[in-house]
Formats: sequence, structure tokens, C-alpha cells
Amino acid sequence: MIKAHGLTKRYAGRTVVQDLDFTVRPGTVTGFLGPNGAGKSTTMRMLLGLDAPTRGRSTVHGRSYAAHPAPLTQVGALLEARSHPGRSAFHHLMALAHTHGIPRRRVEEVIDLAGLTDAAHRRVKGFSLGMGQRLGIAAALLGDPATVILDEPVNGLDPEGVLWIRTLLTSLAAEGRTVLVSSHLMSEMALTADHLIVIGRGRLLADTTVAELIRSAGGASVKVVTPQPDGLSAHLTGPGVTVTATGAPAADAPVHELRIRGVDAAYIGRVAATHAITLHELTPQTVSLEQAFMDLTQESVDHRPQQKPPPPPGPSPLTGAAA
Repeated sequence: MIKAHGLTKRYAGRTVVQDLDFTVRPGTVTGFLGPNGAGKSTTMRMLLGLDAPTRGRSTVHGRSYAAHPAPLTQVGALLEARSHPGRSAFHHLMALAHTHGIPRRRVEEVIDLAGLTDAAHRRVKGFSLGMGQRLGIAAALLGDPATVILDEPVNGLDPEGVLWIRTLLTSLAAEGRTVLVSSHLMSEMALTADHLIVIGRGRLLADTTVAELIRSAGGASVKVVTPQPDGLSAHLTGPGVTVTATGAPAADAPVHELRIRGVDAAYIGRVAATHAITLHELTPQTVSLEQAFMDLTQESVDHRPQQKPPPPPGPSPLTGAAA
């Protein structure tokens, strides 16, 4: 279990992390999300004792990372996939293993787990970005730790590698381990994470489940196209049910598009059938995690792309006259 208590970090008078309190529990994959510059990497560095907090503290299994006598066996981490370029993957991992008395067979196990068996004795300087990521993850798992902290683990991986990471993270959590992973790929977090910690400008914005974050952003709705909107709306009234018209009817087909929340598509279909209401479309709609994340963090983005004004009209390429 990872706990952060009032974690705060200032650099040169600028606060980059402020009063973070959260708990990462075992048995789940916890996604650590935030816009660029939100303070995610700084927070991870404080969890691992690489940066000292200005105020507050963090613990892993009840003590600071530095207080563990054999930290590789407690916490495996990937912040930056770096290794000695002149060493092979095998010798890089063996060097780490010697610091903790980890046997050679474990080195061979993680090499195989990371899909690096064929490249184990090649020098790391010839590795692609994705292979370097695999080696970094192998190093994080070397001590068979109960807690795993990974920063952007899918960076540089091909689709097969992304699927491997997804399967690995869920299997680690299923074994009862604590898994904290950051990513900018919301589609992967939607498939992998159970819980989310979202920060913006160093502050905690959300500590919740994926389902609850999506629900708070608008949740599920049902798109309905019908020529009888008033009749359908009248029969769907009830606590928590909202019916919103989302478009004007087309001139040649007098049907209306509705967005209905609070009941599912099956219920709407049964009501329509009971009252002989014609439906042209009945489609469940769900807010994506990406959209929920964007809505939550829109006030915490420091750098937004500027929209360039359209260029002034120039001469036509055909006539030479101004357009």
C-alpha cells in the first residue's frame, strides 16, 4: 500500500505539488493521471525518495522507501528506462540483482517475462525505445515486489507490447500487489485501471473509480430518434430521468433526436413498444474516459495550442486575381 500525506514540493519559489493526500491500495490497478506539468513525475519521485518533499511524507508498506532494507523486493519502479549502454540486458539485470542477493534464475525469469529472451545478450545501446521500456519493466519486477510504480510504461511499445503491459498490470493486481501507473493514453487507462488519482497543477482533482468519474461527467445516456417525441417523453417521466432534444427534425423526415438519461435502452424500448411509439434509432451512448478527463482538467492545463487566424485571401492560382 502507498500513502501520501500532505505531499508538497516547491522549486525556486514555485509550488509544483501541493498538499496531496491519497492511498493506493493493493489488488487494483490505480491510474495516476494529469495534464503535462501537473506534478505526476515529481510526486512519483517523492514516493521513491528521489526528491525530498518540502512538506508532508509518503510511505510504502508503512515506511519510507529509503527505510526498507531491501527496497527492490518491496517496490519496483520505472520512471525512466535507462541502463548502461555498453552492457547487455542480462548483465544490466545481473548487476541490479547482485545488490540484493537476487539469484540468476530470477533474472532469467524477468527477461523471459519481458519478451527479451532473444535479445538478452545484446548491448542495450542497440535497443529500440520499446525494447528499452521492456528492460526497464523487467528491472522493476526483478525483486518480485509487492508494489509496482510505472511512469508511462507503454511509451514506445508496439500494439503487441501495449497488450502485454495491459495483461501484466491486471495480473499483478490480481495477485494482490499494489500497482500505480501513469499514462497519457486514456484508452489504455479505461481498459486497465480500476481506480484513478487525477491531479492538476499539483493539486488533487479526483480520487475515484473509472466508472464514477465517467458517471460524474455525464455518464451513460441513450440516443433516441422518433417521430413521437412528446409521447415518449410523457411516458418516461420519473425521478432521475431527463429527456433532452438534441436536434431539429429534418425537413423531409419529421423525426426528433432525443438524449435520454436515467434509464437504459432496454427500458426505453419496452416503454415504446407498450405504447406503440415508433423508434427510428435506439443507441446507448457513453462518455469516454478521455472526455471525462478533459472536462475535469480543463482549468488545469497550462499550455493550450493557439488557433492561427486564417490567412488573408491571396491571388487565385488560376487567374492571378485576389480570391
